[in-house]
Amino acid sequence: MKKASSRRPPKRIVGRRELVDFPQFQLRGVEAKVDTGAFTGAIHCSTIYVDTLPDGRPLLRVLLLDDAHPAFDGTPLQFAEFSLRDIRSSNGEVQERYVIRTAIRLFGEDFDAEFSLSDRSDMKYPVLIGRALLRRARLVVDVARRNVSYKSQHRPIPD
Repeated sequence: MKKASSRRPPKRIVGRRELVDFPQFQLRGVEAKVDTGAFTGAIHCSTIYVDTLPDGRPLLRVLLLDDAHPAFDGTPLQFAEFSLRDIRSSNGEVQERYVIRTAIRLFGEDFDAEFSLSDRSDMKYPVLIGRALLRRARLVVDVARRNVSYKSQHRPIPD
């Protein structure tokens, strides 16, 4: 019999689509598609470029979302810590993308996760939640449900 202290928290159910918050970016209620076929999550960026600081270090500058999104405020974000990786897109192509770590809030709890940055303007949802976050946060997907996390927090869902 296992000790009570070694028990993992129970798994929680998320829907195929969730509204998520990114507290470090002051973004709330961003639509996300839960995609068990993707390993890493993704966030839509309308502008992505790297500057070089005077000391030679690279600085990633991005505009999250775009002016079509209600949460877009045009404020550029900067990341001193980032990586460049090969990511396989939904159509099977391998693309080189910048990857950052940030907190995503689900069920009122913040989870540290990696997100690739890409132009998702042709996609329906600006954020993709992949398997890595689902596993770490102990989430399972019920494709018949939506916005389970937001509803559990007793917050009104934005229109």
